[in-house]
Amino acid sequence: MANIVVLGAGTGGMPAAYELRDELGKDHEITVVNERDYFQFVPSNPWVAVGWRDRASITMPIEKYLTRKNIKFVQARCEKIDTEASKLELSNGESLEYDYLVIATGPKLYFDEVEGSGPEGHSHSVCTVSHAEAFYAEYQKLVEKGFGTIVVGAAPFASCFGPAYEFAMILDTDLRKRKLRDKIHIKFVTSEPYIGHLGLGGVGDSKGMLESEMRQRHIPWITNGKTKKFEEGKIFVDELNQDGSVNTEHEIEYDIAMVLPSFFGVDAVAQTEGLCNPRGFVLVDDQQRHPTFKNIYSAGVCIAIPPVEATPVPTGAPKTGYMIESMVTAIVHNISDELVGKEPSHQGTWAALCLADMGDTGAAFLAVPQIPPRNIAWFKKGKWVHLAKIAFEKYFIRKMKKGTSEPFYEKTMLKMMGVERLK
Repeated sequence: MANIVVLGAGTGGMPAAYELRDELGKDHEITVVNERDYFQFVPSNPWVAVGWRDRASITMPIEKYLTRKNIKFVQARCEKIDTEASKLELSNGESLEYDYLVIATGPKLYFDEVEGSGPEGHSHSVCTVSHAEAFYAEYQKLVEKGFGTIVVGAAPFASCFGPAYEFAMILDTDLRKRKLRDKIHIKFVTSEPYIGHLGLGGVGDSKGMLESEMRQRHIPWITNGKTKKFEEGKIFVDELNQDGSVNTEHEIEYDIAMVLPSFFGVDAVAQTEGLCNPRGFVLVDDQQRHPTFKNIYSAGVCIAIPPVEATPVPTGAPKTGYMIESMVTAIVHNISDELVGKEPSHQGTWAALCLADMGDTGAAFLAVPQIPPRNIAWFKKGKWVHLAKIAFEKYFIRKMKKGTSEPFYEKTMLKMMGVERLK
């Protein structure tokens, strides 16, 4: 019997545990380790930040549902990964041995990279449900005041730009519904070299379509924005030229700011010698396995993927839902193969597929492969995306409660887009 430990219980870790149980049956032990005792559906956090959802509607207790699938759960923070002894040291003082380790921790939100940023400083994020709730508390005060400015954007080294666009347009929609849009201004500041870059070098006509949408919604922007620091009510941004020189220095006054931070590896992972790149992301081969530590696999935002291209302000490459789903499936089949003496051969599909809500409409894109030139570069806008994201939220949370591991993107989203199975 093998002991398989999944570190992390997010949109990669929970499906990984379920899929491992379905693939391996009852003959092996599966344990999930997570610092929090609840799962949160992160894509819904922008809705929480404007009061369209609450914590109860997008979270669920982990242990209750894992136990139903005969999966153990340990609520603790991993303090150390001992790769030689194949053992985790946990914050509760216990040690946990593994035959195989699947690292799916997600990232550390690295607010320290920009002075004064983060919920402990002078900005917010929508990366966790708690952060989204903190924004909403301030947003309610601004709405009550009835006028002001909101800054939305992404900091240098950010790698997940979609939620910034989503949130700016969700805010626009919500303020129009409240008949306050003419009184509350939204300004967009991003490290991307142009609107619609998305950390992917653009997808189809993402630049033109998103620029048009921003103009229509009266959301001015700064690109190549190197956010330097936050003070109370003020953000300092250098707008760079293509050669990296400073074009314009901006000091923008605001009432509330939601600026997505850069990502870094979580401490226990980043501090493990030989496991990660300099920013703490796990190194993996084509089979999602570590090149040196052969019993360690990794999937999701915590893995190392190089930027698509060099940009004046550093930007990272996003890891979207379909990519994470395919990584997890590859890992499960590779561990299954190893357990019967086969060499791992399964590979994930590193394609970017995203549904971005815009409050009353939405945009969807598909990039195959993620790094251009591409076989598929597809970008569409429409009300159907807004409805599809709502359906996806309900489906995914229900799937996590049922403990099923069916591939949603493969079976549903690609068919909706008229795309055959990706190889």
